Amino acid sequence: MTRPTREELEAARDRLVPDVVADGLRVLFCGINPGLMSAATGHHFARPGNRFWPVLHASGFTPRRLHPSEERELLDYGLGITNVVARASARADELSDVEFREGGRVLVEKVTLLRPRWLAVVGITAYRVAFSERKAAVGPQDRVIGDTRIWVLPNPSGLNAHWTPSGMAEEFARLREAAEGP
Repeated sequence: MTRPTREELEAARDRLVPDVVADGLRVLFCGINPGLMSAATGHHFARPGNRFWPVLHASGFTPRRLHPSEERELLDYGLGITNVVARASARADELSDVEFREGGRVLVEKVTLLRPRWLAVVGITAYRVAFSERKAAVGPQDRVIGDTRIWVLPNPSGLNAHWTPSGMAEEFARLREAAEGP
C-alpha cells in the first residue's frame, strides 16, 4: 500500500470511514474520529505511529498484529470499530464540543441497535465530552447503554506519550478479560 501524498491527505478532510460492525459483538471499539490517513486509506487507525493495532495484539484480542487494511477480520473475533465523531480531521482538537455531544448521541443509537457486550471508547477526553462525564477515568464506567457496558481506554495515538505501549496493552487486556467473563 502506497502512502498518500500531502494533497491526498488534505483531500480526505471531512471524509467518512465506514464502521466495522455487526450485531452482538463482544467489544465495539470507538475511536475519537478518523485521522486524515485513515480517511485517505479508508481504514481505521491507519496512521503508522498509531499504537491501536500493536496494542490490540499485545493485549490478546487478536492472535497476530493486524494491518489496518485487515480490519474486517476483527469481526471474526467478535470485535468492531466505530468513532465518536464520523468526520475526518488532521487532529482531534479541530472538533467542537457540539460535534462530540452529537457524536455521543449517535453512538448511543448505534450501540442500542448493535447491542455489543462492551463499548470501548478509545480516548478519555472524547468520552468525557460526548457523555458529559467530566470526572470519568480510564477503566470500566458506571454508565450503561441498554445491556452494553462501557470501558474507557487510553488513546493509542503516538501523541499520547504518557501511556506506554505496555501500559496500554495491560489496560486493553483488562477489558479483554472482562469481555470474556460471564
